[in-house]
Amino acid sequence: MNKDELRERMTSFAVRIVKMVDSLPSSIAGNAIARQIVRSGTSPSANYRAACLAKSEKDFINKLKMVEEELDETSHWLEIIMRSQLMTESRLKPLHQECSELLNIIAKSIITTKARINTDEIVKSNKS
Repeated sequence: MNKDELRERMTSFAVRIVKMVDSLPSSIAGNAIARQIVRSGTSPSANYRAACLAKSEKDFINKLKMVEEELDETSHWLEIIMRSQLMTESRLKPLHQECSELLNIIAKSIITTKARINTDEIVKSNKS
């Protein structure tokens, strides 16, 4: 998957979160969770865009770590919503699955980039 495809998936995920939040019940719990998940569920898209503009591979990793943390938090809130039955599991399962897939993609990107940095550093030290 290239960065444009991933950027589109991140944006679509954010839009799905926004629509889901509007369907949460207007209760104390629903409103509190809505505020949390709308923030954590939309920020991966913005942070991924920032990562694509990173100044270095280390900067790229740092920005991807923010994406990873926000996706993990969003997964947490989706699980809370399902377990507390604020929305049906059948309605949230596809959204939770997409969150998990995006999280896996980002985690693998971090690992790959770190490995590339380490390889580059070894090559540079061997040339010295």
